[in-house]
Amino acid sequence: MKRTRRNHGAAFKAQVAVAAIKGDKTLAELAEQFSVHPTQITEWKQQLLARAADVFGGTTPTSDTPDLKVLHAKIGQLALENDFLEGALIKAGLLSAKR
Repeated sequence: MKRTRRNHGAAFKAQVAVAAIKGDKTLAELAEQFSVHPTQITEWKQQLLARAADVFGGTTPTSDTPDLKVLHAKIGQLALENDFLEGALIKAGLLSAKR
């Protein structure tokens, strides 16, 4: 019988991950206690350990918004390079002037 997919809240994940970090019980015991697969417990534990420094301000969160000035500069550079290469190919006879 296949179980339906469950979505666990952040508090539950943290509780399970902390229990795994304590090491008082094996992964199998924790999996049975919390009704979660041992692989999932390992993943939550790794996520908690990876982000633990963020709690104390160790890293600044990365912004999902790219720097538009940098992107516009890159677009301009690539446009110039394309124009240059197109001109060179036309002079070399490898590309027709009519496009």
